[in-house]
Amino acid sequence: MNRFFIKNEQVSKDILYIEGEDVKHIRDVLRLRTGDKIEAVCEGFIYIGKILRIEKNLVTVKIAEIFKGNGEPSFNIILYQGIPKGEKMDFIIQKCTELGVKEFFPLLTERTVVKVKDKNKEKSKITRWTKIAKEAAQQSKRDLFPKIDDIISFDDMIELIKGENIIVPYEEEKNNRIRDAIKSIKNGRVNLIIGPEGGFAQKEIETLRGIGANTVTLGPRILRTETAGIVAASILLYELGDI
Repeated sequence: MNRFFIKNEQVSKDILYIEGEDVKHIRDVLRLRTGDKIEAVCEGFIYIGKILRIEKNLVTVKIAEIFKGNGEPSFNIILYQGIPKGEKMDFIIQKCTELGVKEFFPLLTERTVVKVKDKNKEKSKITRWTKIAKEAAQQSKRDLFPKIDDIISFDDMIELIKGENIIVPYEEEKNNRIRDAIKSIKNGRVNLIIGPEGGFAQKEIETLRGIGANTVTLGPRILRTETAGIVAASILLYELGDI
């Protein structure tokens, strides 16, 4: 059954309305028809219903069932990803959304090659990444789609995450594993920090350790930046009982 995300204002008693690009997807891509069942998700609640009408800009659905979703981890992984070159960020967002990451911060570090200085270009990137996250969340039956935040500097990130649970995969760390690091986790929020292609500068690692970050090893092999976040999130989810 196909899943779509809606807002509160799209629900009225026993009817819900699908709007925007989803209408074209329903009509022209999925080729759904009157009477077909769909799922709609709003703030963690799942609505099951049958299509009543398909119009040019609106799909009307009769609600048959409502229940609380269970497709989200019991804790939140916030991924701060050093912005990589090319379309690697698209891949990272897609796969980490499928895994269950709650929120993404595109991160500028000392060794980040990609520098987005134009606000219009930044807005365009955030819009594209949000669309990728939404589509991945629908495909993987998430009960929400992750928030893609504005691009953030390393120093601003440090101020944002002080005093929280912080895990940083680092190629020079040889002993401390994620399994060891999560023993100190105090609540349901984990900040996962991934460097860009060139990794973190030593002074950045020292700054992170200075605010209590756990640097961890992901094993004896060096992983690419587009692999590290996926692997680290997977291990976190496994060790904390979600996978």
